[in-house]
Amino acid sequence: MKPAELFPVLASDLAETDRLIRQRLGSEVALINTVADYIIGAGGKRMRPLLLLLFARALGYKGVSHHYLLAAVIEFIHTATLLHDDVVDESALRRGRQTANSAFGNAASVLVGDFLYSRSFQMMVEVDDMRIMRVLADATNTIAEGEVLQLMNCNDPDVDEARYMQVIRYKTARLFEAAAQIGAMLCGVAPAAEEAAAEYGRRLGTAFQLIDDVLDYSGVTGDIGKNVGDDLREGKPTLPLIHVMQRGTEAERALVRHAIEQGSADEFDAIMAAIRRTGALDYTRQRAEQEAAAARATIVALLPDGAASVCRDALLYLTTYSIERDR
Repeated sequence: MKPAELFPVLASDLAETDRLIRQRLGSEVALINTVADYIIGAGGKRMRPLLLLLFARALGYKGVSHHYLLAAVIEFIHTATLLHDDVVDESALRRGRQTANSAFGNAASVLVGDFLYSRSFQMMVEVDDMRIMRVLADATNTIAEGEVLQLMNCNDPDVDEARYMQVIRYKTARLFEAAAQIGAMLCGVAPAAEEAAAEYGRRLGTAFQLIDDVLDYSGVTGDIGKNVGDDLREGKPTLPLIHVMQRGTEAERALVRHAIEQGSADEFDAIMAAIRRTGALDYTRQRAEQEAAAARATIVALLPDGAASVCRDALLYLTTYSIERDR
């Protein structure tokens, strides 16, 4: 279901955000319009802008349009990272259809990603709030560091859980965190409430990525919108494989080591058998559940029962959705 269907209270906010996204995609350069519209038009969960809008409404935002503008900025930054990621990973499928780099080439994807980054910074300046600009600038920089960390980890079977969790915090959770924090900042709440919103976003984003890791080995291509086993083909040592390296037999570890080093899914079935035998997916899911539970506790403390109940319920629902989804 689309966010507007899940959260009717935000239907008008999401519609205005989408309108603004499409308006600000406009460029005099035709190829920019074509590529940007292609990836934005592919849909997506709009999770990050949704967080910003939910926190703004839950905490009493009194403004007119800055929440829409910044929600669009968050989506532009996210979309730019997708364009760049797919080029680096040589991905062919995202959201159930060809990636932009497959459809238009690597050069166009990278340069349109750059356009989206620069357009997002043009837009955030309009808000004229130095603290918000600092959060977004820092988040964008951290995401770039996370992408480089992930690149360094590729084809390295000795990556441990701590190194991998750092990649998740930088590359995925940081933008969730920024979206939630900015929603709170727009409302002028106390620092403790702002940090609580940030923690919720950070925890939710971590849970979300860990479930992505599970789905890469247990999902269905048609459901998850990408090819199952892509992480293995790209030589990415995600948590299920790290768990096998820690708990597997000597033969299982050797199998996984070779697959990560070579970036090969040739032995996918045997690796799946090792993943199942060691309980790697259960372990990864448990780690995601721990993060979701922490996010849930943060909302319970920040928004007591009865306070902004509709938005509170939506934020609580997202902690469940993040770990129970199948795509």
